Amino acid sequence: MAWNTDRTKALLLTAATEEFSAKGLAGARVDSIAAAAGVNKERIYQYFGKKDELFDAVLAAELVRVMSEVPIEGHGAAAIGEYAGRLFDRHTRDGALARLLFWEGLERGSYTVDRATRSDHCVAKVDQVLAVLPGIDRTDAADLVITIVTLCDGWTVLPQIDALLAGSDPDRRDRRRAFIVRTATLLAESLLDEGGADRAR
Repeated sequence: MAWNTDRTKALLLTAATEEFSAKGLAGARVDSIAAAAGVNKERIYQYFGKKDELFDAVLAAELVRVMSEVPIEGHGAAAIGEYAGRLFDRHTRDGALARLLFWEGLERGSYTVDRATRSDHCVAKVDQVLAVLPGIDRTDAADLVITIVTLCDGWTVLPQIDALLAGSDPDRRDRRRAFIVRTATLLAESLLDEGGADRAR
């Protein structure tokens, strides 16, 4: 029987995503990933190289998946709020990307692998904001994306802080989502107002 390479890679990526998001790059074990995938660990080295390279493959795959699943579209400040809500929903269903990005920041600092490709994805995201909020400054658009990402990721990676500050009411998730949507919408409205004022001068 022929070996199904694509299926094996997919199994390894799924297992590695779970392991890395739970334990980070330093804490993850290749043996555990291989066992969870039901694959000999030599396949990891064959397909992905070292553990660091497998982490990079996992992170790249998650970034592309989430960016394609949650585009920024529509027009006006309300569309930015709606995007923030959808991103929050996505991270609530599956917080792997948020955890992976936090682990990357903690363990690697500002160093990023495949910077050119990831930079292209980030440029595309900022371009989406500029299309939704025409007339705002590009730097402001980038800061808006960073703010939304930070707010949404924080729910996934800082649950203890949320519980300490806000308690654990049954409607806590809905209240947090509404607050993030409101914050993103108000920021977008403020940037549009500033852009209009600048054009009027």
